[in-house]
Amino acid sequence: MTVVPAPEGTRALVVGGTAWHVVAADVDPAWVRDAVGEDRLTAPLGARFLAALADRVGAEPGVLDAVLVAPPAPAGPALELAHAEVDHPRVRRALRHRRDVRVWATPDRAGLLVLGRGVAGRWEVAVEVEPAARGRGLGTALAAAAPALVPDGERLWAQVAPANTASLRAFLGAGWRPVAAEVLFGP
Repeated sequence: MTVVPAPEGTRALVVGGTAWHVVAADVDPAWVRDAVGEDRLTAPLGARFLAALADRVGAEPGVLDAVLVAPPAPAGPALELAHAEVDHPRVRRALRHRRDVRVWATPDRAGLLVLGRGVAGRWEVAVEVEPAARGRGLGTALAAAAPALVPDGERLWAQVAPANTASLRAFLGAGWRPVAAEVLFGP
């Protein structure tokens, strides 16, 4: 377990994977070690520690998300997408939590793809499929197309709530790999 300062734009972040955790918060590392106790393998992403950290930093924790990393950009033709200006909840959320936000939509507007710089400046993607278009592979196609849209071939990340099984299946079906879990504490 490592304790580092909070990244710009967040009050705190807890991220972990197999046998490692990073607590990124402007708190005393000794307090973190005491609050986590002996269970350093699971406690940092557990409800008790997250609630204690929330009280300490004065911010509510967000959802526990699976963090996925994109496969390389596809070489062949991707899904047809065009830049779009859309007033949509997914875009509004991205504008609150990311910078350099860019939006694409399918020609029929059934699929939406939103890129932006999120935690620690990493490129992050979110996708949305209109209810009438769900169940036909559009989410997977959007997730597969996303890596080609990132400037300079940089790494692309996604956070997916594990309970959002449709989204999780779409990203996994497009070759994304789960690498961690994280909880963000709002700006």
